[in-house]
Amino acid sequence: MKIRLASPVLMPDSIVDGEGIRAVLWTQGCLHKCPGCQNPQTHSFDDGFLIDIEEVKEQIDALEGQDGITFSGGDPFYNPEAFLLFVKRVKEETGLNIWCYTGYTYEEILANPRLKTVLDYIDVLVDGRFEQALFSPYLEFRGSSNQRILRIGNK
Repeated sequence: MKIRLASPVLMPDSIVDGEGIRAVLWTQGCLHKCPGCQNPQTHSFDDGFLIDIEEVKEQIDALEGQDGITFSGGDPFYNPEAFLLFVKRVKEETGLNIWCYTGYTYEEILANPRLKTVLDYIDVLVDGRFEQALFSPYLEFRGSSNQRILRIGNK
């Protein structure tokens, strides 16, 4: 199965995309299109790179010195079938701590059967659309104060 990513290569050693030292993958495609989004280049569903999940998994397997992996975007939940397969595999085969950023709220995800299964493999969800009027540079791991950092699992 393939997944559309903003970059064909994951970025290791991030200290701003969750706790610890993390590898980050940005998915491509988002309809939230929040004004002031830090990644507007990831909104289009036609751009980016269609990558086989196995290729990305090999990159993850080669990682060293990472406390976890963060999925951002775009919005990973806009490709729920591929994202579910991918995140399930990463969690089960590596045991890495997984953070995920989404414009959906936790409640919206729970109400959608296509989306909620993904939550079984995510440790921390940063939810909610970015709201420019609620932006603060002093918020840890999020851009606006409406966004929540939810510790939802440790599977």
